[in-house]
Amino acid sequence: MFKNMTIDPRDVSSFWIELLFTVVIMSLALFIRLAIAPVDAGLQYVTFFPAITLAAIFWGCRAGLLAMAMGVGFATYFFIPPFYSFENEGLKIMAWSNLVFLVDGLLVSFSIEAMHRYRKKSEVELAEIKLAHSQVSTLNSELDEMLHKQRETEQELLISATAFEAQDGIMITDSKGVILRVNQAFTDITGYSSEEAVGQTPRLLKSGRHDADFYAAMWQCIKNTGQWSGEIWDRRKNGEIYPKWLTITEVKSFDGSVVHYVSSQVDITARKASEDRIHNLAFYDPLTQLPNRRLLLDRLRHSVSFSLRDGRHVALMFIDLDKFKKINDTLGHDIGDLLLKQVAERTLTCVRTCDTVARLGGDEFVVLLDGLAGNLHEAAAQAKQIGRKIIDTLNQSYDLAGHEYQSGASIGIALFDEHCQTAEDLLKQADIAMYQAKKAGRNTLRFFDPEMQASILARVALEKDFKDALLQEQFYICYQPVISREGRVAGAEALVRWRHSIRGIVSPADFIPLAEETGLIVPLGNWVLKTACRQLSDWSSRDDTRDLTIAVNVSARQLKQEDFVTTVMGLIEETGANPRRLKLELTESMLVSDAESIIVKMNLLKEAGITFALDDFGTGYSSLAYLSRLPLDQLKVDQSFVRNIETEDSAVVICAATINLAHNLKLKVVAEGVENEAQRYFLSSVHQCDFLQGYLFSKPVAIDEFECFIRNNSGPATKKRVSVR
Repeated sequence: MFKNMTIDPRDVSSFWIELLFTVVIMSLALFIRLAIAPVDAGLQYVTFFPAITLAAIFWGCRAGLLAMAMGVGFATYFFIPPFYSFENEGLKIMAWSNLVFLVDGLLVSFSIEAMHRYRKKSEVELAEIKLAHSQVSTLNSELDEMLHKQRETEQELLISATAFEAQDGIMITDSKGVILRVNQAFTDITGYSSEEAVGQTPRLLKSGRHDADFYAAMWQCIKNTGQWSGEIWDRRKNGEIYPKWLTITEVKSFDGSVVHYVSSQVDITARKASEDRIHNLAFYDPLTQLPNRRLLLDRLRHSVSFSLRDGRHVALMFIDLDKFKKINDTLGHDIGDLLLKQVAERTLTCVRTCDTVARLGGDEFVVLLDGLAGNLHEAAAQAKQIGRKIIDTLNQSYDLAGHEYQSGASIGIALFDEHCQTAEDLLKQADIAMYQAKKAGRNTLRFFDPEMQASILARVALEKDFKDALLQEQFYICYQPVISREGRVAGAEALVRWRHSIRGIVSPADFIPLAEETGLIVPLGNWVLKTACRQLSDWSSRDDTRDLTIAVNVSARQLKQEDFVTTVMGLIEETGANPRRLKLELTESMLVSDAESIIVKMNLLKEAGITFALDDFGTGYSSLAYLSRLPLDQLKVDQSFVRNIETEDSAVVICAATINLAHNLKLKVVAEGVENEAQRYFLSSVHQCDFLQGYLFSKPVAIDEFECFIRNNSGPATKKRVSVR
C-alpha cells in the first residue's frame, strides 16, 4: 500500500504540521488521563495512541475512529480485569477513562480530518491555479505564434511588393492569359502603361519573329514543368523589336488547377549589343567590317566540303595592294586606312552575293569564290574574269582626304582540287600565286601551279642558308670608289656580298629583300657597320687613306631599333674608327616614316661627327620641308636619272634641279650610276656635281683591289677614267 503512494513536498510539510498537532492533542489528553486514572490503566490505553494517530493521519477520520474503538475494546477486554472484579471506584475510573479516551480519539480524528480537508481544498485550489497558469501560458504561446506568423506575412508581402516593383518587368495574367497587373518596369521596357496593358493578352507584344512551333514548344514546357525560361524577341509600343530574357511560371490553387501565370522579363538589348561587338571583334575586321581570317577559314572549310559533295569548284583569290607600304609610310596611317576602306568597298562591288571578301591584315585581302563551274577550265575562266574586274576597279584613282592617289593590286588565284588537302593549303597556294604575280610586274594576276610551290621551297631554303651564312661568316664587303669632281678618290661605298659554299656568289637582289622581310637585315647591317669601322681604323694610320670616307647603307629596320645610336657609337669606340670618316646612307621612305624619332637619332650621331647622305633622291616622296629639317650632308642622285640623261629631257631637268637644290641647301651631291664620259661631263663639268660613282670608274671590288685602285689614282687630279675591271 505504501509503495504506491507519491508524496508531494507540500504534503510532507502538511504531514509534519498534522503530526505536531496530533502530538500536542494527545499529550494534553494523556495529561488529563494520568491525572484522573490509575497509572497502570492509563499507560495501557496510551499504548494504542500511536496506532490511532497514524490511522487518522494516513487514512482519515473514519479510520481513526475505528482504530479508537478497537483500542477501547481491546483495552477493556484484554488489559483491564473483568467487570465483576471491579469495585465501584474502579468502574468509575474505567468509565471516565473510556470517556476521556473516546473524547481524545474523537478530537484527534476530527482534527486530522479537518486538516486533511483543508489540505485537499488547498490542493484543489493549487491545481486550479496550475491549470489557469497552464492555460495562460498556452494562450501566450498561441498569441506569440500568431504575432510571428503575422510578421512573416507582412515581411512576405513587403518582399513581394519590392520584387513586383523591381527592375525586372512583371506581368500577371489569369489562367486564360488576360493581363491582370503589370509593374512600372514592364511599362519602362515595353512602353505600355498599366491601363493600356491590363485586360489585353501577351499577344500585344508579339514581334512576329517566332513561328507557331516556337510558342507551342514553350507552352508544352510550361505544362510539363510549370515554368519556361528563354530568349525571345518582342515588340515595344513604338514598334521597336527588342530581345529579352523571359521567365513564365504558373501559379496553382490548392486543388492543382492553374489560376495565374507570372512572367518576369529582362531587356537584354545592351547585352546582345555587347555580344555582337564581341562577335564582330572575333570574326570581323574592325577597320573594313569584312570577315577576318578566322571567319574566312571557317567559310572556306564549308565551301570545300560542299565542293567535294556537289562536284563544283571553289577558288580563292589572294589580293595584295601594290606599293601600299610606301603610301602608308609617306602619307600616314590615317590615309592608309582610308585607302583600305575604299579597296574593301570596291572589291565588294566586283563579286557575287554568294562570295566572301575578307581582310587578313595590312593590305592583304582574300576573295572566296563559291559554287564555280564543275569543269576546271570553266571555273578558272570564271575566276579570271572576276580577278580582272577587281584589278581594273582597284587600279582607278582614289580620293583620299581631298587628294588623288593611284594604287594597283597583285592577285594570286588557287582552285581547289583533289591535290589540295585542306582549306589552309588552298590559302597558302593563293598566297604563293600572289607572290608570283608581284614578281611578274605587279598589277596582274597569276594562277597557282606546282612550280610556284617549288619556288617557295627554294626561298625557304635560301632563308635557312642566310642564317647559316651569318654564323659561318660567308659575307664579305666590296668597296665602290667615290670620285670627286677633280678626279680624286674621296672614299667608297661599302656593299655587302655573299659567297655560298654551294650556291656560289648570291646576288644582293636575292638576299637583301629576304633579309628585310625576315628581320635578319639588323644583324647583317650591324656586321657591315663593324667591318667598315675596322677598315676606317686601319686606314687612319696611312697617309694615302687617312682622309677617305666609307658610306654604309642603313636599313629601315636598323634605324628603327631603339638602341641604334648606342650600337653605332659602341662600334666606333670598339674599333677606334674616326666618326668623321663614317657616312650613313638613308633612303627617302624611311625618313618620312616616324620622322621625329629618326631626326633625334640623326642629331645625336651628327654631334659625334658622323655624316648623313640621302640615297636614291628623286624616287621617293621627299619635300623641301623634310630636307630643311633633316641634318643631311649629301644628296645622292638615283642612277635611274643619270642613266637616262642622254636620252630623256626629263632626266636632264631632274638631275640639274637636284644639284642646284642641294647646293642651295648647302649640301654636297653624289651622282650614282655614271657609266660613260658624256654623263661625267654633263654632271661634273656642266652642273658642278661634287662626287661621281659608277662603273665608269670601278665596279665594287674587294679591299685589296680597292687599295690598289687608290694607289693607282693617288697623285695629281686627273680627268681620265681609271678602272680595275
